[in-house]
Amino acid sequence: MNQKLFSFFIAVLFSSSTLFAQSSYQTEIENWKQKRIEALKAENGWLNLVGLYWLHQGKNTFGTGKNVDIKFPENSITEDAGYFELNGTTVTLFVNQSTDIKVNNKSVKKAIVFSDDSNKTIVESYGSLKWSIIKRDAKIGIRLRDLNSPLAKSFDGAERYTTDSNWRIKAYLKKPQINSNVFITNILGQTKNEPSPGKLVFSFSGKEYVLDVLEEDRQLFILFGDATSGKETYPTGRFLYADIPGADGLTIIDFNKAFNPPCAFTNYATCPLPPKQNILPFAVTAGEKDYGHHH
Repeated sequence: MNQKLFSFFIAVLFSSSTLFAQSSYQTEIENWKQKRIEALKAENGWLNLVGLYWLHQGKNTFGTGKNVDIKFPENSITEDAGYFELNGTTVTLFVNQSTDIKVNNKSVKKAIVFSDDSNKTIVESYGSLKWSIIKRDAKIGIRLRDLNSPLAKSFDGAERYTTDSNWRIKAYLKKPQINSNVFITNILGQTKNEPSPGKLVFSFSGKEYVLDVLEEDRQLFILFGDATSGKETYPTGRFLYADIPGADGLTIIDFNKAFNPPCAFTNYATCPLPPKQNILPFAVTAGEKDYGHHH
């Protein structure tokens, strides 16, 4: 084989290998996108939320009537369904005789549905409605879902930037010498001092950047903002997961998998905000763009 033919063969082989890698990566991102849509549309996803009601101490009546403390969506339940009694951090449900409400699939007229002493998730339901009790610091409330939510049925994904493998960036997890924490504030203004496994260090356009990370579901969890925030992407920033690194401390930050916080899709979520040190000074033109329905 002469030199020219050999060089041509190598060029074709390299080009084919590159195209295959690009196609494989594109497929990976498309699969990730489909799983993301399925998670949002799932029964425990964010698209079927229709209410978030904070309880006050004592009796909190609920239903669809004019005089109840907590008004569920119109025609979704009886006018006077019953009441929630908040005593300290314990919530007891009292159901009126005219309403058939189930707690963990069993009809009840009275049941403790939340207590600091219990780790069990208790789900209450009526028709297509499901709700559970959540606690955010000292605030205790009802998170209400409608499994027939039109948004959950029609949603087919948020607009995205074109997939670009250049946004798949190698990073190093710099672990602290002693236990480290990061202050995280949510949209309610509540701040928590969260444990952090360290800082992700990466390079972009010849400069080094650092992101404080959390750990969630055996992955690194990153809250970040950038120069697209409030313009093309969600105003407060986006979320991103990365694999926990091995012994070499290396992992990948794939900004093509950056996604909107729940607050982009619903008014009934309490989203954490990126810490100031995680606001990147450049535009991350990768991942999900702002869904644009909830600001």
